[in-house]
Amino acid sequence: MASQSAEKLEHDKLAIEDIDVSDPTIFQKNRQGPIFARLRAEDPVHYCRESRYGPYWSVTRYQDIIAVDSNHQVFSSANATSLDETRAKGRGPNATPVGGFLGMDPPEHDTQRKIVSPALAPANLARFEHLIRERTRNALAGLPIGEEFDWAQTVSVELTMMMLATLLGVPFDERKQLKRWSDVIAGVPGDGVVESWEQRDSELKEMTRAFLTLRETRRMEEPSSDLLSMLAHSPVAQNMSDLEFASNVSILVVGGNDTTRNSMSAGILAFHDHPDQWAKLKANPALVDSAVPEIIRWHTPIMSQGRRATQDHELGGKVIRKGDKVMMWYVSGNRDESAIPDAGQFIIDRARPRQHLSFGFGIHRCLGNRLAEMQLRIFLEEILANDWARIEVTEPVGYALSSSVRGINRLRVRIHA
Repeated sequence: MASQSAEKLEHDKLAIEDIDVSDPTIFQKNRQGPIFARLRAEDPVHYCRESRYGPYWSVTRYQDIIAVDSNHQVFSSANATSLDETRAKGRGPNATPVGGFLGMDPPEHDTQRKIVSPALAPANLARFEHLIRERTRNALAGLPIGEEFDWAQTVSVELTMMMLATLLGVPFDERKQLKRWSDVIAGVPGDGVVESWEQRDSELKEMTRAFLTLRETRRMEEPSSDLLSMLAHSPVAQNMSDLEFASNVSILVVGGNDTTRNSMSAGILAFHDHPDQWAKLKANPALVDSAVPEIIRWHTPIMSQGRRATQDHELGGKVIRKGDKVMMWYVSGNRDESAIPDAGQFIIDRARPRQHLSFGFGIHRCLGNRLAEMQLRIFLEEILANDWARIEVTEPVGYALSSSVRGINRLRVRIHA
């Protein structure tokens, strides 16, 4: 605690223009709260002149983020969705197979998104609900009672990988490879995942080859409800290049993994830190429906997205110049008291629980939001069915070294019956 307080005081001494929230150690040390609170109060549209990623703007208030996210004419997504542009190498023969329609603007974005969206439509997801519940129930039934273990790896990772393998149609015994690919897609050299951009690129090209092989296998089989089969048999998807296909699948690997996996762990942590809310949920299990979006808001698993200004534009009294990089900090917008009442509190029975930015806004709103909510709803329902007294977090949380994904790599817990 003394170390955190010292770091906060050191940060408070910085001139506002010297604040750089792209530093991933801020999030690994869980210090982002007071930093973003200061930016929202003093400089909500903030220009950082020097960072490891070059100059960029930070947009930190709820309404300003919506203004950027819903204006794709001025704020382009093309090759600008992350702080580090070396993650994407354009669309040539040596392009890195990530980004897909997330890194496109209309009309190209709309065409690509429509090809993928049927697999994540509510009617198709309903086919998976029984399977998700059965797997969740079995995973929870095997947990040790009264013994310490890592919830993040034992429960959150395993459940998410099982579901993602089923959704995509990846062989079940290869599901752990999906987690590796997801971590590599979101990774940067030095974060403990990859050592170099060359290693990252090599592993992602391996991912591309694997998905292209699976697509060819699906083309020779009868159509089914999994995503790869839908893409393999879709007449519209036949015009997709191999790179476009792999890039779009990569979005679903990350979205289907990071959002749900980290929200599962974050929910356990939130209820540990707020035992009154756990008691409230146990007394009224119907509150699961509002607890799910509150967990997603509270944690904000995808913390930021980037855009590139296509023209000069005024926002929050600042002039953003054509070509400037603009980062939307969803993790800050979700704590904006001017837009969300008691935004700094974890409250599972909010009047408007879906008033959050964790899924983005506008044309790039997360395509898998209903899947994530369904998985988390079943997750909480099955935990409640076990009627445990509480799940105690026994050690400090291990957060990922990232300024984009709010990852929980370690969550040591003990279940009290």
